[in-house]
Amino acid sequence: MADTRSEKLSFTGAQGDTLAARLDLPAGPPVAYALFAHCFTCSKDIFAASRISAALAEKGIAVLRFDFTGLGHSDGEFANTNFSSNVADLIAAAEHLREFREAPEILIGHSLGGAAVLAAAAQIPEARAVATIGAPYDPAHVTHNFAAALETIQRDGEAEVDLGGRPFVIRRQFVDDVEKQKQETAIAGLRKALLVLHAPGDDVVGIENASQIFLAARHPKSFVSLDAADHLLGRKADAAYAGAVIAAWAERYVDTPDAPATRPMAKPGQVLVQETGNGPFAQHVATDRHVLTADEPESYGGKDSGPTPYDLLLAGLGACTAMTMRMYANRRKLPLNQVTVELDHKKIHATDCAECETAEGKIDRIHRVITIDGPDLTAEQREKLVEIADKCPVHRTLHSEVWVDTETV
Repeated sequence: MADTRSEKLSFTGAQGDTLAARLDLPAGPPVAYALFAHCFTCSKDIFAASRISAALAEKGIAVLRFDFTGLGHSDGEFANTNFSSNVADLIAAAEHLREFREAPEILIGHSLGGAAVLAAAAQIPEARAVATIGAPYDPAHVTHNFAAALETIQRDGEAEVDLGGRPFVIRRQFVDDVEKQKQETAIAGLRKALLVLHAPGDDVVGIENASQIFLAARHPKSFVSLDAADHLLGRKADAAYAGAVIAAWAERYVDTPDAPATRPMAKPGQVLVQETGNGPFAQHVATDRHVLTADEPESYGGKDSGPTPYDLLLAGLGACTAMTMRMYANRRKLPLNQVTVELDHKKIHATDCAECETAEGKIDRIHRVITIDGPDLTAEQREKLVEIADKCPVHRTLHSEVWVDTETV
């Protein structure tokens, strides 16, 4: 399983409230971004949402999942929301991704969230693929969850209902809003690839809803049965399966830069650098056997998908320093446990450097701190290790005249 990471963030929802969100990121640069809408009265942290997002992140797809207004850790009053406000929150989430990362190419919705992404898709032009999980064809289907209170809601304007063991206030405007939705028109005009996932035994949203969605949609469209899964995908295996299927299916429809493993490698003894297309500055850096990504931080207009060029320069010096000291210690059989090298780079005035040949202007200063872990080392052995550090090949290169010969092809 690839290493992934998750970041907490927030953005302003459609009604002006601060919405809590989580961005699940792959170990390397994302090949695409997805937006996940959770089920009715659920939250971004429900098991299905977190597990599916993790599965997508393992495939290189970053996923933004968030709590709709008034739910989970988001601000606002649930009683003031409705299906239309949920759709508007989705559009606000897409705008946040568009501004600070990349617009989502994949929209994923669970249960009523599935109906919401179908409705929102037309207003997120970058989205090319939509996946629904246990989604109702008609958003008004959700009123079945509080059918016994409908008369009270119509008479008194609102009612407190029990949903999943928690009390929620449902107002007449919510019921009126879901009943006026024209989902058939939205699905027929989707103009995006559609994947419908549904469990035949779903006792919350029946399988006939999947059939209606599928028949209303135009190609390309696909249907996947979730077999014995329950509506909330409570079993880890079911949630993981759904995530793996969505990730594999989406690869056909999103613009994904080649993964580093499929990009060209350098010839032995050379380094190859090539733009990835993932943002304005990201670079694929390869030797004949290893790859990594270089980028600039967000503050400089990059996407922070890898170390900066100066980070790599410092890394080369630090690695060479530690390797040279280790090689000497091993040859001399010195009791050296570990070497740690910390480096930073900045520009300083030449007048601040008494040992430098340059007398005017600014020069590059690399500050290096070497930690030598070896309690049994003598003072003389430590001094020798520090002396050896300055003899590492990269250190010598930085202190010698360097000629960069350039040709274009």
